[in-house]
Order: sequence, then C-alpha cells, then structure tokens
Amino acid sequence: MNSRPAAVVNWAAAVVAASVIFLVSPWTMPVDAAVGVNWGTITYHRLPPKTVARLLADNGIKRVKLFDVDAYTMDTLAGTGIEVMVAVNNLLLGPMNDYAVAEAWVKANVTSYLARPSSKVNIKYVAVGNEPFLKDYKDRFTNVTFPALKNIQKALDAAGVGDEVKATIPINADIYYSPSYNPVPSAGKWRDDVAGLMSDIVKFYNQTGAPFTVNIYPFFSLYDDPNFPSDFAFFDGKAEPVVDGNLTYTNVFDANYDTLFSALASEDCAGVPIVVGEVGWPTDGDVHANISIAERFYSGLTQKLAKKSGTPRRPKSDIEVYFFGLFDEEAKSVLPGPFERSWGIFTPDGKPKFPVDLSGAGVVGKEAVAAVGVDYLPAQFCVFNTEAEQGKNKSRVTEVMNYACSHGADCMPLADGASCSGLDSETQVSYAFNSYFQAVGQGAGACDFEGMGLVTTKNYSAGSCRFGIGFKPYNPSAVTATAPATTPAPATVDLPPSERKGAHDHASSDAGGMKGKILSGLVAAVVAARVLLA
Repeated sequence: MNSRPAAVVNWAAAVVAASVIFLVSPWTMPVDAAVGVNWGTITYHRLPPKTVARLLADNGIKRVKLFDVDAYTMDTLAGTGIEVMVAVNNLLLGPMNDYAVAEAWVKANVTSYLARPSSKVNIKYVAVGNEPFLKDYKDRFTNVTFPALKNIQKALDAAGVGDEVKATIPINADIYYSPSYNPVPSAGKWRDDVAGLMSDIVKFYNQTGAPFTVNIYPFFSLYDDPNFPSDFAFFDGKAEPVVDGNLTYTNVFDANYDTLFSALASEDCAGVPIVVGEVGWPTDGDVHANISIAERFYSGLTQKLAKKSGTPRRPKSDIEVYFFGLFDEEAKSVLPGPFERSWGIFTPDGKPKFPVDLSGAGVVGKEAVAAVGVDYLPAQFCVFNTEAEQGKNKSRVTEVMNYACSHGADCMPLADGASCSGLDSETQVSYAFNSYFQAVGQGAGACDFEGMGLVTTKNYSAGSCRFGIGFKPYNPSAVTATAPATTPAPATVDLPPSERKGAHDHASSDAGGMKGKILSGLVAAVVAARVLLA
C-alpha cells in the first residue's frame, strides 16, 4: 500500500449472519511468531542508516518489508540478519514480462545482495507489484502481473536462490469476499472479475511454496462504513460476535483472514501459507485515527500474535504479519485520505507514538525505543505574525498558506477530525507556516511569507496538535529542490501542468471567516503532492 484506496469485507452484515457448516482443513505454517514492519521512505528527510538499523535492533524487529530496492534501505539492512521483502514497482510489471529483464532485475537487486560476504542482506521474499488488482487501476496491471511473477520466480530459481527467496504478490483484501446472501468467512470466494486469474496464481504458489500476501486494514471498515460495529475492528472481545457454523468471530481481522483461507481452500490450495503484508492503524487525519485508538489496536494485535492463537478456522497457528508502518511518511499523496501520512508507529525522527512491543513477545505497555543520535535543527518555530500589515488581507493569507501546504508543509493535521482541526484560524496558519519552515530545513527566507511569518522560540503545541522541529536529513540531495520562495505571485504559482488545476481550484466562497478558506488549502495540498505512487 503504498497508497491504499482499500476495500475490505463488510462485516457489519455478518453480525447477524446465518450459520454455515464446513470442514476444517489441516494446516501447517512454516513461520515463527516474529512480527515485521513495512518501511516506506516517501519522506523529505531520512534518518542515517546506522540510526535506523539501531532502532530496528533496539526494538527487536526481525523482519522488514520494503516497497522498492535502493541503496539507502539495503545498506541499512546489510549485515543485520533481518529478513527482508524487497519489491518490484508496479510500473515495472510490464517490462518484467520479458524474462531477460526479470533475470537482470534479480541479479541486480537480489543475488548481488545475497552474495556479499560480510554485508549480506537477508532477502526472503520479492514482492511483485503492490496491490496491482485494485479496481481503481482499471485493469492497468491485470494482464501483466502474473507473467511478471512467474518470470521473477524463474529467475530466482535459475540463480540458485529459489528455495530461500520466494516471489509473491501483495494483494488488497478486496480481491476476495463473502456474498451478501451468506456473509460469513466460510463462504469466501474470489472477486468475480479476477476469479480465474486468482485461481492460476494460488495454484502457482502451491507449486513454488510461496505465500499468499494480503493487506488487511480494519481501520478502513470504520472509515468506509459509518454503520460498521466499531468494537469489531479491535481485539479486546467487546464486539458482538459473528457466528459461522460452530465458529465464533470477535474481530474483523480474523474474519477477513479466514475468508481468504476459504477462498484458498476452494482451489484445493489450503496449504498455501498466508502472509499479512500490511496491517496497522493511522494516528491522525480522521476521527477514527488518533494515538489512543492506534494503541488499542496494536496492543490487541501484538498480544494475539504472541499467543499464537491463530484464527477460528486455524487455531493455535502462527501468523506472519508486517505492521504498516515504521515511520510516518509526510511526502505521501493523501488522495486515499488525510490519514495517509500518519500510519507510522514512529514519527519521521524516530520517536514512538505509543507503547508497543515490536519484538513479537506481546508485552503489554512496553515502551518502544526511540532513535538515537538524531541531528535536530535549532529549537525555533515559524508562526503567523498577527501584527503584519499583509496579515489583514484574509484572502492573501489563505493564498500564502495554500502555497505552504502544497510545497512541503504537511497540513493534513488541519483536516476535519484531525489532531489540529480545533485550532483557531490564526494558529492554523502558524501550523502551516511552521510545517513548511521545518520541511525546508529552516532555510534563509523560509519564514518570510510576505512578511507574515515570524521566527520564535515559543512552542505553540496544544493538546494533541504538535508543532514539530525538523532534523537534518541523511541525504539532503534527496529533497527535490531548494526551498521555494515564500512569496508566490498572486496567480502564477509554478506547478507542473498535471498539478495546476487542483492548485487553482481552491478559492473559497466561505463568508464566515478564514477557517473554511484555510481548509480549502488542503485540496491544493492533495493534488499538488509531489510523490507519485504506483
């Protein structure tokens, strides 16, 4: 994921589901109880590799799932012994239909790292694409993904590493479902438009020993359906149970997982291992996304995994799970929702947001270990200067704020229901100014904003809304450009053509003051996001 317009099985109806009788299939899972994390790097600032490697070690993290292969992440993981899932980007699925291309990719991105004598990267999986069968892609990758999968696995086998490294496709949970007339896990089946393709893929897994990798997000059950029974998204047994024959479900994770198992069993592929490639909870950007709710979710999930309780259909089994994600990614597109930048267990500078045991032991209340050696910028902030003459022009304030929000500032905490939505209008402007100021490294002129910005040592954090201080990036050249001017011309903000329409559609007709206009800047920020996710 990286970006995940997720669709999940709707279990609201299943709360009153009818009983279905089924046979339990035998099952063996060749995995241990260790949990893993997804490490996305769509950020303006990266921590040094040694800092991240120590954070992983200090928190007992034994597995890491990546969304690409680059020198930064691979150098971080080299020599650590951590099991790694590397990835083929969706845009490369077509080229991978040529076996020679797949063979070259495996040589450059898998075997070269496995062959290092003293700095081996312990690659276990190759993720072939990321959720390529999402309906939103309109079949863009439907016909090229399976051939790419076969070629990657063939290349791994030819390189002599096929027994230790398996190719798998991370797939969104909307690929299977239970029909409305029988909304229970035992009725799980493939989505009709790709049923034949999924049958071929899982039979291929059955031959190669590769796992079925699925992304499960209970958060989206609440986000997408106001009628969803909220307690069913968690693991503390407060929900009204779903009864399926002689089995009882108390959470949507188990129900979703067993729906997939039923679909696999229908293909005589019940022995295919299941890896949960992504599961997590955001901490900002929505009324259902905050730190306390995320802590409730992770506390329940980590205890469940540590107990190896499995699911109702597969009790007492280990489940291989990768939490999403390691860090917040403040440069991500927010088209899926304002919460998209807030999935991290850690902030971008490596501070844990809530207690969580990432070692797999499931210790309740265990504090995660923060990154050490982070090189912070000076403890100063950029805020709205209420005395500035230009600050009396509300429409101009809105334009300048919109510019900040679309050129580096992360203004998503200002969205309705998010952590900073309760700020008054002037403090919302200050939040945007400071977010921009920190994102561009507190550079000279970065707090000008036509004279409306003011550098101060006063921290305007309030409640759950935090005014952050930036840190020096490991690789400054990774930032797309130097700090843009903070005084944009009234109607000529220089954006690529693909971004121009959204950036200029933010005018507000709100006559009730500045707040509505300020939030309209979020539209510009969404459309002007500079990282394109495949």
